Amino acid sequence: MTQRKGEKPTISIQEHMAIDVCPGPIQPIKQISDYFPRYPRGLPPAAPHQVGHAGSLRSALSTSSAAATAESDRPNEDNPDRACAGASASLQAAKRDEEPDVEGYDSDDSTTLGTLEFSLLYDQENNALHCTINKAKGLKPMDHNGLSDPYVKLHLLPGASKANKLRTKTLHNTLNPVWSETLTYYGITDEDMVRKTLRISVCDEDKFRHNEFIGETRIPLKKLKPNQIKNFNNCLEKQLPVNKTEDKSLEERGRIMISLKYNTQKSCLVVGIIRCAHLAAMDANGFSDPYVKTYLKPDENKKSKHKTAVKKKTLNPEFNEEFCYDIKYADLTKKTLEVTVWDYDIGKSNDFIGGVSLGINANGERLKHWFDCLKNKDKKIERWHTLTNELPGSLND
Repeated sequence: MTQRKGEKPTISIQEHMAIDVCPGPIQPIKQISDYFPRYPRGLPPAAPHQVGHAGSLRSALSTSSAAATAESDRPNEDNPDRACAGASASLQAAKRDEEPDVEGYDSDDSTTLGTLEFSLLYDQENNALHCTINKAKGLKPMDHNGLSDPYVKLHLLPGASKANKLRTKTLHNTLNPVWSETLTYYGITDEDMVRKTLRISVCDEDKFRHNEFIGETRIPLKKLKPNQIKNFNNCLEKQLPVNKTEDKSLEERGRIMISLKYNTQKSCLVVGIIRCAHLAAMDANGFSDPYVKTYLKPDENKKSKHKTAVKKKTLNPEFNEEFCYDIKYADLTKKTLEVTVWDYDIGKSNDFIGGVSLGINANGERLKHWFDCLKNKDKKIERWHTLTNELPGSLND
């Protein structure tokens, strides 16, 4: 390219930003990428012996033998541009060794949300699922101060509701919280362990705004072995969509433990209402005043109704009450036991919490419990059952 007399030489912006700073006249280089060479991911620089090129120029002046060796290994050492480029490459390689390669992750990748360390134990004998939340690391900052106020909440899917939500305490101003807290679900059956999934969510608590979601992980309970602790250290993920096709009428409202026994001497069915767990809160104070009603249907004379005492301000009441139904053993195959849980209110109608039906027309654990009672006369059979938000009389099972 010819240059007219009096015109200044043009320099591209790439050349201008990459002015050589080595000793000697200022010279532009062709590309700025010469200072920042890129290597295949996971491989070391191809020429680690280039470290200290610029310094070797000075040592070559004092020792002729070292200079000869350096000349044989580095034929381009006379070019100061190449010397500075090699030094910059070595610095870049050292920096990659000290810091994680962020180019390997998308900015929205789940690893940016943090990790959660926890353990799960299914106590088969006591029908309990123990969830120990240990700690989290590298949580995503949610507050203006670059920190978060994290807590963990648990749900069982499908059928997630406020009734089966458990949560830890909140730890303030930290991205690496240590809870060391155990949360327990009672009334977990072998059937639940096959079909249920535990959702563990980490959230940021805000006093003046809605709490913010950070990340979650989900564990199918079928991965657990009875009476064996399983440890997890999972990366948190974005919030996964809930299956909208799930039948809303089967929303879980808690658990109830029922005992059945057919007394051959008295020719009666003994129904025991032992306890409830994780009931839905029906009052403004976050609790309920629960009691239980039982019916043995069909009930032509409407005399089969029994009712427990009311337990004040609790979601985990213990009743330990028994009711007797005089009935012939052969007639049990024609009967259905309906159990409903209610919230007692003064001055207004009581609120329905949940119900369950046991009998020949039931299915799953409810049918199995009824059959076990028929097969084992004079033996008390205890089982946990899930309460749903639909009155048992309308269930089609």
